[in-house]
Amino acid sequence: MQTSPQQAVDHYLRTGAHDELSCNWPGSNFLASVEYADAALRNALISTVRQRTVHAVVPAALASVDVIAFTRAKVAPMVRGLFPGHEQKTVLDVLKRSIVFLTPTTIDAALRTTPWLYTAWDLANLYLVSCAAQPLSENVRPIVGLSAETPCFVATDYFNAPSRFDDFVVHEAAHVFHNCKRSAIGLSATPRREWLLDIDFPKRETFAYACEGYSRILELGNSPAARRVLLSEIEAGPVPPDDRVESDEYIDILREAVASRNGWKRILHRCSAAQGQRRRTIGSQ
Repeated sequence: MQTSPQQAVDHYLRTGAHDELSCNWPGSNFLASVEYADAALRNALISTVRQRTVHAVVPAALASVDVIAFTRAKVAPMVRGLFPGHEQKTVLDVLKRSIVFLTPTTIDAALRTTPWLYTAWDLANLYLVSCAAQPLSENVRPIVGLSAETPCFVATDYFNAPSRFDDFVVHEAAHVFHNCKRSAIGLSATPRREWLLDIDFPKRETFAYACEGYSRILELGNSPAARRVLLSEIEAGPVPPDDRVESDEYIDILREAVASRNGWKRILHRCSAAQGQRRRTIGSQ
């Protein structure tokens, strides 16, 4: 039984789920109906977010920030550690424009242009929670950042992170490496080297958290001894709040990184698809 367009809108706002074929959307053909449904759902989402955040303002901490320069400074050490010299500028040019802080001036465009409707729904909730507004559902994921291919959306909670080892900009930028194809940004590619970095699928969050933690260790510690002290602080503190990350493995990867000349390469080695395939092959014997 088909639902009405209004019922479909209400269901999407409550759950993030949608089906363009579940009701009689206007349109002269299938494609026109799908486009109408997409626009109707996004417009309803934007309208609801606006209604719930009428008092939201751009945080003072962000008002004077050059986001491109800020992002470049944050991700440059990671790019230099993971890519050969002749590819670094290309990758940096992509990453430095990838971060979008969700504010009253950016949220509409983010919700309207992000590729998938369920991602737009997640972004809306991320923004609502960051504004201390009522989310669309009681069961929303407690996230502060989200990557959608190349764009990386970060809540302004970034500037009030509870731990000095948190860096959602680096974390989300690290996800771009497995979301972006080399050919899409003008780098040479082969069938076996399609993505910027070949990260094992189950290790993607481990990789991002390890890059985040290691980045902060490098920022805060200006000597090997200082970095070891910072590592011990991470070891004694809470592990990443993500059930996709094994805490012991995360700590072990950071230990290897801190002890290495190029810790970024150690993180990549531990999280690479080749390593994952090797582990699965050994486990199947």
